[in-house]
Amino acid sequence: MAVARELKTSCPPAAPRLPDLVAGLDRDAAAGREHFTIRDLTREFAITARTLRFYEEKGLLSPRREGEARLYNRRDRARLKYVLMGKSVGFSLEDVREMLDLYDLGDGQQTQLRVALGRFEDRIARLTRQRADIDRALAELTSAKHAVEAMLAARTAAPP
Repeated sequence: MAVARELKTSCPPAAPRLPDLVAGLDRDAAAGREHFTIRDLTREFAITARTLRFYEEKGLLSPRREGEARLYNRRDRARLKYVLMGKSVGFSLEDVREMLDLYDLGDGQQTQLRVALGRFEDRIARLTRQRADIDRALAELTSAKHAVEAMLAARTAAPP
């Protein structure tokens, strides 16, 4: 019991689910806060500091520096949500960057949302095709497996 309790408290929190990330794009769970530390964001999104620094190196986030400390603003936090959402559904960081860059067009995010919607629809279509291909391959493998099992059973049942 103590081991289970210890494991439960030492495990990192579950990664945020895609619907939660999408819903959170319009409302800020940290309302009223203007700045976030690496620790704040790593805890909230169950990611590592190394991941945050990587996204910063790729130009996806641009925290303010105070000495050695990085301070992320609400925009960085929202961009991080978008990056994680895109990553969770298989978008490349370049795809995510292109969608994020549309934010500043000044049209109330309409272009960004339309492009994102189109990319989501394309990704759904691609994954649906992949699922059909996987289902077909599984059916063929299952059929071949049964044929091999039958041949093996026939050979083991018959005397040599």
